[in-house]
Amino acid sequence: MSGYSVFARYYDELTANINYNERGKYFHEIIQRFKTTNENILLDLACGTGSISEVMAGLGYDVIGVDNSDEMLNIALDKKFDSNANIQYLCQDMRKLDMFGTVDVTICALDSLNHLSNLDDVRKVFKGVAFFSEKDGLFIFDVNTPYKHREILANNTFTYETEHVYCVWENTLDPSTLEVKMELQFFELEENGLYSRSSDGFSEKAYSEEDIERLLKECGFEVIGKYNDDSFEPPKPDSQRIVYVTRCLRSGQKY
Repeated sequence: MSGYSVFARYYDELTANINYNERGKYFHEIIQRFKTTNENILLDLACGTGSISEVMAGLGYDVIGVDNSDEMLNIALDKKFDSNANIQYLCQDMRKLDMFGTVDVTICALDSLNHLSNLDDVRKVFKGVAFFSEKDGLFIFDVNTPYKHREILANNTFTYETEHVYCVWENTLDPSTLEVKMELQFFELEENGLYSRSSDGFSEKAYSEEDIERLLKECGFEVIGKYNDDSFEPPKPDSQRIVYVTRCLRSGQKY
């Protein structure tokens, strides 16, 4: 995992192509289809700068946002200050989740689980979510697929340019583990017309559907939906992202 210490400053600008309103509505539709618990408490795990937390709060959920990056959460708090949204933010490593009580729905979006470097860390997250979920609570998350790591991210270099920053994103793939190391170079235009340079780096690892579903079962979850990206269609061989909808069969706090 990584702290996104530099990337946080540019994250929203460089991800402006993501339609957070539509993603939030998609999660909301999933929740409406499958939710059976009585309350409306939603955990946004690895919430980043709070964009999806804001949308879910606007849709009527009592949102708790958890992220391990102070820099990301500072931006999220600025958004909350502007919107006066019903969101509580906690700075925590998602592998060491520690809540005040149980939640009805947990979402974890935008390949956040891919930042976990091994299956034991994935297990820790699943166990923590199970412990703080209501019985029959929902856990909805997406993951980048092995196909995306091999064929799309791979050893490729991407460039992004906005009004304020130019970013060079370089990937290095380990084909034996499907881990992609990502090095980012940022060039920000200063008032004097010169560019300042900064850098950040992190890695993502792809996990097989078999491993993910084995760990979900081990930690007390039932898979009740599995979709290709932001749709209700089944995954395909060339799916780049899979959305899992799972139900917690027991709450750890009840045992």
